[in-house]
Amino acid sequence: MESPPDNDVCSVCHDSFSLPCQANCSHWFCGQCILRVWHHGSALQACKCPICRRFITLLIPAEVAQRQHHDPEASRVLQEIEKYNRVFGRGSNSLMQRLRDLPFFVRRMLRELMDPQRSLPFVFRARMIFAMVLSGVYVLSPVDILPERVLGLVGLLDDFLVLLIVFLHLAAIYRSLLLHRHGGY
Repeated sequence: MESPPDNDVCSVCHDSFSLPCQANCSHWFCGQCILRVWHHGSALQACKCPICRRFITLLIPAEVAQRQHHDPEASRVLQEIEKYNRVFGRGSNSLMQRLRDLPFFVRRMLRELMDPQRSLPFVFRARMIFAMVLSGVYVLSPVDILPERVLGLVGLLDDFLVLLIVFLHLAAIYRSLLLHRHGGY
């Protein structure tokens, strides 16, 4: 979603969203509220989502929030979010965190690919198409590391691993695109 659901409220302040931000776990918060959660804990590590307790490694302000940059308070909050993304958004530390973030990034990436109003950089599109074509050729080719004819269902394991690696790679590329777009250089 590009913005929080209309009938939803921030789970921290239980009020309407003010400068809504989406975390990498797909939950929405007020920008100021999630920053308060971060400042309440250790400022040296990413905060955990108040709903699902996953580490928040990326905050993406909604389009509505980014249009309010002329307001001094909104500008300050957006700068703090940029700072948070710079410090904690460089990438997930563990494979488990990357696997948990995978549905969020893939869903958001596919939605952005299908939206004719949004344009992704040519380099990103080219890398994505190249990765998808190569993985498709491998999965559909009769040459496998673990052949299905000999090992049966176990032979599908290498195909699933190739697809997982491709999706993890695409999610990492898309994460870096979001970081660049939302100030986490």
